Amino acid sequence: MSSTPRLESPLKYLRSAVNRVVLVKLKDGSEYIGKLRLSDNTMNLILDDCIEVKEGTEEPIANYGTALIRGSNILFVSLDYHQAKLKDFYNP
Repeated sequence: MSSTPRLESPLKYLRSAVNRVVLVKLKDGSEYIGKLRLSDNTMNLILDDCIEVKEGTEEPIANYGTALIRGSNILFVSLDYHQAKLKDFYNP
């Protein structure tokens, strides 16, 4: 009997990140940081306190407040963005 690991849906991980700060990178290279309020089955995201940042930095370009990001434009979502930044802060 084979015990192959069960693959989890990426949407499950995305939904588990609700109310956490995430980084979203779009296919055009733009990056957004905000608190994930909602995601759906097509990976459309609603971010609160959303800011657009300069690619590869945290330098703000624009502040959008609440933003809807269409799932078909997303390249990737970093779910542990805030924790990674805290770790960098405390462990330089």
